[in-house]
Amino acid sequence: MTGVAAPRPGDRVAVVAPSGPVDPAGLDAGVRWLRGLGLDVRLGAHVRDRHGFFAGDDAARAADLRDAWCDPEIAAVLCARGGYGAVRVLDHLDWTELAAARPKLLHGSSDITALHVAFGARLAVPTSFGPMVATLLADPDPVTAAATRTALLGEPSGVSGGRPLVPGRAAGPLTGGNLSLLASMLGTPYAPPPARGRIALLEDVGEEPYRVDRMLTQLLMSGWLDGVAGIALGSWTRCGDPDRLSAVLGERLGGLGAPVVAGLPVGHGAPQHTVRLGAAALLDAGSGTLTPADPGDPSEGGPCR
Repeated sequence: MTGVAAPRPGDRVAVVAPSGPVDPAGLDAGVRWLRGLGLDVRLGAHVRDRHGFFAGDDAARAADLRDAWCDPEIAAVLCARGGYGAVRVLDHLDWTELAAARPKLLHGSSDITALHVAFGARLAVPTSFGPMVATLLADPDPVTAAATRTALLGEPSGVSGGRPLVPGRAAGPLTGGNLSLLASMLGTPYAPPPARGRIALLEDVGEEPYRVDRMLTQLLMSGWLDGVAGIALGSWTRCGDPDRLSAVLGERLGGLGAPVVAGLPVGHGAPQHTVRLGAAALLDAGSGTLTPADPGDPSEGGPCR
């Protein structure tokens, strides 16, 4: 997978809204925060649009994304917020044109999982899964602010604070993202490549335990999780009774023969860390961590014994 250079202070970055409509005050605050990092922030032409429950119609949202990705002066493309709608822009993109552009950092989370999956599979570039401009970055807590600064201007420093559901260590490229998006994209032309030999990140928001069970069962029955090296479970914000949810996660994922770490602060809520999808990672249930790994590590691609 082709590497991408992180932006540096003074570089120009673009903020686009591929999904839901953006809160103007949140957008302004998030842009100020980015400018405080020394970045030259430019807004997509349609980033303040509103079209039903989308930030502009499909073609407009796709045009902003295309213009930012193909502009050689743009060092990174940052998403304003999630919601719903990113999957609908995929058919409006010219993937040959995008592949011809210089690779750069794409940053966002939640609904932006649709773009992470498609950009990773079709453009073979790692992408940045973390808090977004008009939401958490509008008023970030100190941990989120420090972690995002490090990730945007360099490399993610790793995530700690998890707890083991299944013991062990695993190394491999990090894949996945928001569970609802991953499940909904199966069977489409943009389906996420199988997680075999990879560490799968899974997280969600506002989903009751029975719905989490249903989506995990879909991943299992489709074969998407066959041969997975490890599973990193992020935040499950407003996902019902924690004990029942923990039981679902353990029952559905505990028999895969791979280490599972729960409770990592990635996905929704605060604090929130950033991880690099498509990049080599190390999952350690003993220490409850998910950290960047040397892509040349001979243990990559499966559990570490």
